[in-house]
Amino acid sequence: MKKNLLFLSLLGVSYFLTAQGVKFEEYDLANGLHVILHQDNAAPVVTTSVLYHVGAKDEKPDRTGFAHFFEHLLFEGTKNIERGKWFSIVSSNGGKNNAYTNDDFTYYYEVFPSNNLELGLWLESERMLHPVINQIGVDTQNEVVKEEKRLRVDNSPYGRFLENVKKNLFDNHPYKHTTIGEMDHLDAASLEEFLAFNKKYYVPNNAVLVVAGDIDVPTTKKMIADYFGEIPRGADVPRVNIKENPIEQPIKAVAYDPNIQIPAVVTGYRMPALTTREAKVLDMISTYLSDGNSSKLYKKMVDEQKMALQVGAFNISQEDYGMYLIFGLPLGENSLESLVEAMDEEVVKIQNELISPKDFQKLQNKFETDFVNANASVEGIANSLAEYYTFYGDTNRINSEIEVFRSISREEIQAVAKKYLNKNQRLVLDYLPESAKK
Repeated sequence: MKKNLLFLSLLGVSYFLTAQGVKFEEYDLANGLHVILHQDNAAPVVTTSVLYHVGAKDEKPDRTGFAHFFEHLLFEGTKNIERGKWFSIVSSNGGKNNAYTNDDFTYYYEVFPSNNLELGLWLESERMLHPVINQIGVDTQNEVVKEEKRLRVDNSPYGRFLENVKKNLFDNHPYKHTTIGEMDHLDAASLEEFLAFNKKYYVPNNAVLVVAGDIDVPTTKKMIADYFGEIPRGADVPRVNIKENPIEQPIKAVAYDPNIQIPAVVTGYRMPALTTREAKVLDMISTYLSDGNSSKLYKKMVDEQKMALQVGAFNISQEDYGMYLIFGLPLGENSLESLVEAMDEEVVKIQNELISPKDFQKLQNKFETDFVNANASVEGIANSLAEYYTFYGDTNRINSEIEVFRSISREEIQAVAKKYLNKNQRLVLDYLPESAKK
């Protein structure tokens, strides 16, 4: 990529990239905060986001749920924002905000009219520098998280489906735990433990700040320096480095759910990290198998053979390991074993035959469209920029990733299926109604 402008600043080295696609500028503050700016003056809107490189995998085994808990806790208030006023400040100034947590990171963002950019920056600097973490806030959010768990997991049909996949696919890595965590762990945690978690992970050198939209770059840089420049750098953050032994023998497991009447079955495979080329190939395989009503699994098992109510394949890419899952819900008297056999037949076809040129072109078109849609808004662009920097160390991946998909061949799809989607390398989980327990 050609560098159009290169200059040194007091805060670090900055450069402006030009090419067809997303233009951006990035630099580091002295405290380690990585800043990415994307100017798009097409509409008077600006997104301010901060990605913290901390997720569920960074928690202690007896304190699961901390990362997700902090997603809630850090909306409680700050030294300069009265408790419970965060959302009203945002909405009263024409904005919206949200946050989410997964196993690898936590992401916060605000979208404002561009004349409120400074407000967005102030809010995020307050979250980073001045959060109020006290027992009142911990107790309040503890109840909020418990209610979320009851709604989304405990009382939701198939709510523990992924939880049971994870704990059987991973032996040592913290991916074996759920993102929402165990409520007993949160109940047992002291206030000092929450304060220590914040001090360890919510530091500028563990974060990426993205400002995308209708901005003036020099003015934005001045605001960023004013609001974030004096935040102290934290200690270097240790990264999880736990390896799993390869799966060489099939794993058979059973789980029960009191909220379902129709059983389900999933075949699960442990995959390489999201940064690998193979992870992109597996994305294409899952799309080929189950994206839309014309996909191979749906057309065969739902439309033609009428043996499944629902069937699908998806690749969950994560920083350290991924999970490739194929699942089905039987129709009528069809057994879970017959579903697995039918799903396996389609996988074996990919392993033994090249997919057709027509299907391959359809895949290419789909990924081109998805790539464009992912970066069709400043919100999407901000998210992509933060993730590409954090996990690939290459922010310009926002422009080049589509070339990876374009370069994948039919032969490579076949080779990756042969390498990873084998019966001796997988979990088969029967997910049954509680009434089926003997």
